[in-house]
Amino acid sequence: MLALQIDLGADEAILDAPVDRFAESAAAPARRPAGAPASPRPGAGRGAAAAPVRAPRPAPEPPAGEEAARIAAACATLDELRAALEAFERCALKRGARSTVFADGLPGARLMAIGEAPGRDEDLQGKPFVGRSGALLDRMLVAIGLDRRAEDPDKGVYISNLIPWRPLENRTPSEDEAAMMLPFLERHIELARPRFLLLLGSTPTRALLGRGAGVTRMRGKWARWRDVPAMATFHPAYLLRRPLMKREAWRDLRALRAALDGAPPGQGADAANPPDRSAGDPA
Repeated sequence: MLALQIDLGADEAILDAPVDRFAESAAAPARRPAGAPASPRPGAGRGAAAAPVRAPRPAPEPPAGEEAARIAAACATLDELRAALEAFERCALKRGARSTVFADGLPGARLMAIGEAPGRDEDLQGKPFVGRSGALLDRMLVAIGLDRRAEDPDKGVYISNLIPWRPLENRTPSEDEAAMMLPFLERHIELARPRFLLLLGSTPTRALLGRGAGVTRMRGKWARWRDVPAMATFHPAYLLRRPLMKREAWRDLRALRAALDGAPPGQGADAANPPDRSAGDPA
């Protein structure tokens, strides 16, 4: 009987106790005269349950990218941006990470290096590029006279990632994840105010320079993010897997060094700094 009532559309109970409608019909009073007050409905007196009041539906959350842009734009300092990232809960990667990996090096340095996302070592220590790929990056930077530990803005480096949380199994972040976190990175660059960008790998290169701007296509060429010259090169983790590509990365770094020394950023690494066949591989 309950199933039959549900099929007929009776899906809510409105009284505290069942009502015998057959007995009610048998004892129904005669039709009341016109103008006479209506008798109360059985069960409508004391103890009758009121009709349920449906709570209004909560307003839908704004898209995560819009929320990230609003939060990032409100940050006036790097400390505020770090706190905003640590409080941001819309990215699922955060739930599987130990640390929010924000940055390392010297804020205000002329060069800002941007990677993809933290790995296992970075997640454990809370700093970007501290594992094997970080050690290689340090050697690459030292080879052109830069050091993340330097206190001189001309010699220092400021290092961060597009994604501040480690993806499980170190997978490549999805396009949706990159787009969600991009407003935070853009605000990070605005607040750090570097004069040059070094983009390490395809993920930050595509995020800042466009979807078609893969690192293989863009490396060795100067581009611009807004008014900041940007050089893309291979991620150190890729160079560990493909050591023969270190020679190409070295040419990119020499072009970057030439620009830091005052040479106008050219159309390619060779234009800014012709290859020196006598130069050794810094890695």
